Amino acid sequence: MAALLFFFFGLALAMAVPPQQDSSQQILEENNNKAMLSRDVTLELQNHDWKILTFLFLNLQVIIDNGIVRVTLSRPDGDVIALKYNGIDNLLEIRNVQSNRGYWDVVWNRPNKASATDRVIATNFKVITSNSDQVELSFAKTWDPSDPSSLPSNIDKRYILRRGDSGFYSYGIFERLNGWPQIEVDQIRIAYKLLGDKFHYMAISDNRQRMMPTAEDRLTGKPLDYPEAVLLTRPRDPSFRGEVDDKYQYSLENMENKVHGWESSDPHVGFWMITPSDEFRTAGPVKQDLTSHVGPVTLSMFVSTHYAGKDVSMRFQEGEAWKKVFGPVFTYINSDPTGTGKPGSLWDDAKNQMRIETSKWPYNFVESTEFPSSEQRGSLSGQLLVRDGFAKYPQMWGDSAYVGLAAPGELGSWQRESKGYQFWTRADDHGYFSIDNIRSGTYNLYAWVPGVLGDYKYDNQITITPRSSTNLNLLVFHPPRQGPTLWEIGIPDRKAAEFYIPSPRPTLTNCFYNDSKLHIQDDNFRQYGLWERYAELYPHGDLVYNVDTDDYHRNWFYAHVTRATGSGTYEATTWQIVFHIQRPKQIGNYMLRLALASSTDAVIDIRFNNPSTKQPHFTTGYWSSGKDNAIARHGIHGLHWLFNFQVPSQLLVEGQNVIYLTQRRHTGEFQGVMYDYIRFEDVE
Repeated sequence: MAALLFFFFGLALAMAVPPQQDSSQQILEENNNKAMLSRDVTLELQNHDWKILTFLFLNLQVIIDNGIVRVTLSRPDGDVIALKYNGIDNLLEIRNVQSNRGYWDVVWNRPNKASATDRVIATNFKVITSNSDQVELSFAKTWDPSDPSSLPSNIDKRYILRRGDSGFYSYGIFERLNGWPQIEVDQIRIAYKLLGDKFHYMAISDNRQRMMPTAEDRLTGKPLDYPEAVLLTRPRDPSFRGEVDDKYQYSLENMENKVHGWESSDPHVGFWMITPSDEFRTAGPVKQDLTSHVGPVTLSMFVSTHYAGKDVSMRFQEGEAWKKVFGPVFTYINSDPTGTGKPGSLWDDAKNQMRIETSKWPYNFVESTEFPSSEQRGSLSGQLLVRDGFAKYPQMWGDSAYVGLAAPGELGSWQRESKGYQFWTRADDHGYFSIDNIRSGTYNLYAWVPGVLGDYKYDNQITITPRSSTNLNLLVFHPPRQGPTLWEIGIPDRKAAEFYIPSPRPTLTNCFYNDSKLHIQDDNFRQYGLWERYAELYPHGDLVYNVDTDDYHRNWFYAHVTRATGSGTYEATTWQIVFHIQRPKQIGNYMLRLALASSTDAVIDIRFNNPSTKQPHFTTGYWSSGKDNAIARHGIHGLHWLFNFQVPSQLLVEGQNVIYLTQRRHTGEFQGVMYDYIRFEDVE
């Protein structure tokens, strides 16, 4: 009877799967439909319920197992539908449908059309390699021009399981061919939804980890000003009552977003997303993005408009060809064999595994020729010197400078670049920098130095070839400067963290730190509703800042926002900067440099000494600038903007002068800017 069932199973499998749709068929038949690659790694194709022969094709699965972790994928869709580890049959949420457990998705749109989400459901399955050390699988889809809802991109999702690894690798190859239509892509990611009954402890950094509320707690809570933010009113664990949960409170910058995930206490198991390189991420090293959040959910974000807006969308012109590899990233699963570890005790092991993965980059086991090995890459080095004749130190090394290679473009264009690869590092205290494992190609070298205003770009384009080693020697950065500093507000570090950040309302707090129930002051910006504190702190008038007597740490609010009127509308706000000039120059121009750390649908109109002039003397835009939404999403910065205004000397008077900064867009509560740095320079 068993032999007969096996015969019908094989017959149905052969009839159900067309040969051109599954190139692994011959391999699998030769291995008797179950290839024992080694004791450690096995590859198996099976039917979800092999007794129901009529459903064979719809329910086919692929299982890869190395004796440590067992990964089940839908075939040919390419979704991860089960992860077996350490006695748990499935770490993923079994209450979800199979396609809503571990998947890729892409958010995109055609010009002037609404966004759509493509769940990257593959149609072609292939075994790329199967040997005693590893299995690599491909789940691919091609664009269907006859389907208007089809994303105009070919996508090949790859999964790798290796001998002895406590986890698996994932990467994707995205390609557009010549002649394909114009589109915009806003998001590419992998999402994993874990067992809600098991995973309750989340960790994204050393001091941002703890037990978390549940998805059910959010459902019974009170939605706040936007859907992601929920006030927990009836949580299962009463210690969460009165807290706010919002996935944007757990964001990280690209350069520090290396490992994050969840722990289960029974059994003690960890699930971690490890990203060993930033080369495939978009918009540079300080672009912020999502990590893990209540669900429990763990993400690998490759492309997004979070904290930047449409400025960083991948925009493809009509006919534009393109190809890019996202990943590989490593899904790491660990455990405490003693069963005695406390929640959070698996975090250090996850960090150590992250360091191991980073040291192995670029991986030498990836089969795709689109992923170059170390021997096919080059390196770059140099030293950065800053010269500013009017600074406190006219000549200094580029200490801790961000130095990187990105697609050729204008000064600072790297922070909006999304289609190519970027390679970044931090210089040492003498400005020395070195970047290894750079893909072949042509780049510009960009840099910026915390504490120094402006961007640097090397004059010439740089071509990297396999095994090349380029030394640029000494590079000199001349920051923007006209004359001596008369006064300044803030620190030019592209953030608003040095300004006054209020404590949250006690009823709107998120205690997401593991060392204290009291929120750490330096990170108060991650709390919900801080924009509403402005009107409470300035109930009868707007901010007035005196450069001679005030301290920007205490007297400069971190965000220039609108003011609620109490009737459901909002009004513009005008801040004042008071300063004194003795014997102002009669001819020539002063210089006002205004650097923004964030801008959301905002315009700053600038007037000197007369707030009532019909037209402002200067403005940051006609309608609005910026869509990064960093104020609402608890980011202390979004995209960086630098405006340089030459101020005619006749606008100034002897003695006291006042600059009026009016944020005139006021249709909502999240419109506003965060200032990075303001400097007023003398006549040249």
